[in-house]
Amino acid sequence: MTSDSLKKIVFGKPLKSSEIESEKMPVWKALPILSSDALSSVSYGTEQILLELATVGVAAFAFSLPIAVSIIALILLLVLSYRQVIEAYPMGGGAYMVTKENLGMVWGRLTGVSLLIDYTLTVAVSISAGVQAITSAFPSAVPYIVPLTILLVWIMVWLNLRGTSESGTVFAIPTYFFILCILLLVGKGIFDLLTGSMNTHAIEFAPSAATNSLTLFVLLKAFSSGCSAVTGIEAISDAVPHFRTPSVKNAKRTLLSLGGLLAIVFGGVTLIALGYGVAPDHNGHTSVLSMVTEQAFGRGVMYYATQIATMLILVLAANTSFNGFPILASIMAQDKNFPRMFSFRGDRLSYHYGIITLGVLASLLLIGFKGKTDALIPLYAIGVFLSFTLAQTGLVRKWLKERVSGWIGKVIINGLGGIVSLAVLIIFSVTKFSEGAWIVIIITPILLWLITKISHHYDDVAKQLRIDITQDRVCTKEPVIIVPVAGIHKAVEQTLNYAKSLSPNVIAFYVSFSDEDEESMQEKWQIWDPGVRLVVFKSRYRTILKPLAEFIDRIDTHVSEKQSIMVILPQFMPKKWWHRLLHNQSAARIRSKLQADKDIVVATVPYHLHQ
Repeated sequence: MTSDSLKKIVFGKPLKSSEIESEKMPVWKALPILSSDALSSVSYGTEQILLELATVGVAAFAFSLPIAVSIIALILLLVLSYRQVIEAYPMGGGAYMVTKENLGMVWGRLTGVSLLIDYTLTVAVSISAGVQAITSAFPSAVPYIVPLTILLVWIMVWLNLRGTSESGTVFAIPTYFFILCILLLVGKGIFDLLTGSMNTHAIEFAPSAATNSLTLFVLLKAFSSGCSAVTGIEAISDAVPHFRTPSVKNAKRTLLSLGGLLAIVFGGVTLIALGYGVAPDHNGHTSVLSMVTEQAFGRGVMYYATQIATMLILVLAANTSFNGFPILASIMAQDKNFPRMFSFRGDRLSYHYGIITLGVLASLLLIGFKGKTDALIPLYAIGVFLSFTLAQTGLVRKWLKERVSGWIGKVIINGLGGIVSLAVLIIFSVTKFSEGAWIVIIITPILLWLITKISHHYDDVAKQLRIDITQDRVCTKEPVIIVPVAGIHKAVEQTLNYAKSLSPNVIAFYVSFSDEDEESMQEKWQIWDPGVRLVVFKSRYRTILKPLAEFIDRIDTHVSEKQSIMVILPQFMPKKWWHRLLHNQSAARIRSKLQADKDIVVATVPYHLHQ
């Protein structure tokens, strides 16, 4: 089986550029692909609120509902704001494009860095929370948390390398299954609440010594932890060009569906968790959603179905990042703010460099934090709220400048969104700083400096390569060709013939290690007489590279300004790969050294051995 055949089996057959329209998403497929991150946050959003309130006492859980309501209001505000982003920037890029065009490239780079960090953390948090759903149902899997997370990350990488269309079809069924399970859970919980058939006592709020110690700082900390449910909303605005025509209308419809579903499931789960009196497991092995489901349905078929659906949606939530990260990286690469290869599509029309890079970064995070969701959450959401703030500020400036129809209402929505996002960003940074948020706060400016250096490098390269097409002309003067030889054989003969076909100025260059070797080579060359002058250098230190470099420097001082120097290397190619290990590969070393240090043409003439 050839490598191409294996590649087709693993990743699918290559797609033509003209087939890109078939890879675009209808609404029913875009919802699971781009919304699974936000929808899946119901599995850990409520839990993060309760974990913070639990530091005060169980009675403080009564505050979880107003905190959830305030987060839902924030979600709806951001949905309205990002619908305007979609309408104003249908070419995609979301917050990055808004900030770059309205606040300047520096702020655009900061937004891009923030989102790339958030996408990476989304994969790590989603996968770790998905494995937590497995360990909640099957405690025997606890020792294998890290291997399971890494396995799931690379399954996601593989599916995305096969292309958006195939991955979307695979992801649609589990996402809709999860939505059904959670809606049934919320419905059952509300029914039990209304009928008074809760099988545990609901937590009642009553002043006590514990709740008296509930401070504003604790409430803000719980609020910031619950805001992890907000991440993922921006992904739809990043991927507008990937929607089927009409892309803007379909993207806005998808975003509205996401906002409505998220408000229902997040608010519903928080409400019934309070009603059932569920307290979080501080060991992190059993999730709040698992305990709520067990209270509602018992540990039967519906419980395991919900846990499996939760695990699947959390794993698939990472797919939001596997779509958003490569698209954003490609847009930034086109702006010279990211390595250029990230803008290239692979055989399956996916941005394979971005997909693989995201898989590697997420894997390193999961290994470093041992796959623990609670340890990763404090790093989460800072990046996305920074991008929210900058994007809303950028849109306010755009509306004030352009004053389009209805601009006052747009300014109010985006202005309010920017103020609230900034407030959440400050709250999150302060309350989570000592728990790990400092890592993101430190790494963000470092990455900003790095991509700024990348941009300056591309500018410098463009400046040095730029020519004046009205004056600069292609030189037609015949080059001086140097052919390094290690002896007299077929590969040398073939290389000299090729060199002589290009220019009459051909010099064979030989390095000897002894007087006897020098005399022997000159005698053989005279007998052979290929019509090419031989220059022999004696190397006292048994090296080839230094004498060759010195000889090239000598030639360079004698040739005219418009005459180039070319080195052509003879290289014989063994039939079997392991035969290459038996030879010193001097041609490869010479080529590498000369290309690194000299502005000369280096070419190789291969001679294939057949035995």
